[in-house]
Amino acid sequence: MSHLKHLIIAGVLCAAPLGNAVAQSVESPWIVHVGAHVVDPKSNTGDLAGLSSSTTRSLRPSVSVEYLLTPSWSVELLAALPFQHDVRLDGQRAVGVKQLPPVVGVNYRFLAGQTVSPFLGVGVNYTHFFDTKGHNALDGTNVSLGDTWGIAWHGGVDIALNARWTFTVDARWIDIDSKVKVDGARVGTAHLDPWVYGVSVGYRF
Repeated sequence: MSHLKHLIIAGVLCAAPLGNAVAQSVESPWIVHVGAHVVDPKSNTGDLAGLSSSTTRSLRPSVSVEYLLTPSWSVELLAALPFQHDVRLDGQRAVGVKQLPPVVGVNYRFLAGQTVSPFLGVGVNYTHFFDTKGHNALDGTNVSLGDTWGIAWHGGVDIALNARWTFTVDARWIDIDSKVKVDGARVGTAHLDPWVYGVSVGYRF
C-alpha cells in the first residue's frame, strides 16, 4: 500500500514541470495500460450469519485496453490477475477467496490533447468469485460467494510523457453485492462495494 501511494505521488511530481504542452498526435486509436491496482472493500461489508463481516484489501498487477472513439471519448476494458481476500467475522478470519472483477466502460477526457487531462467514466463490472475456502470455525465447510454484476464509476488523470507514453492515476467505485452460502444455506449478502485505485503506464500503438 505505501509503495503504491509513493509511486502515485512521484508520478504526479515528475509530471508537474511538463505544464500544458500539447502532445504530438498519433494516428492509432489503441492504448494499452499496464500497472497495479488495489481492491479496497468498505470497512463493514454487512452481517453474515448474525456476525459483522469485513474483507481485506488486495493489490495485483493490472492491464487495460482502451480504444479512442474520438480524442475525448474512449471505450476501455480493465483486467487483472486474481485478487485474494480474507473475509473476517467479528474480527476472526473465516473465509479465503479469490476474485476477478473485469470492467468495461466509457471514459471522457476533459482536456484531450493536453499534457494533463482529467477524465470521468462509467461502466459495467462482472465479478467472479472462486477458490473459496473456510477457515477456523468454517474449516471443512462448503463456502461460496455468488458472482455479481454492478455499475462501476471511474475517474482519474492522464499525464502525457510524450506522443505515445502516458502515466495514469485512477480510481473506480464498484457496486459488488455477493450472496454468501455455507453448505448450501444462504447466510447473508456481502456488500463489498470497493474502491479500486492504482497507477499505470499507457502506450499508444
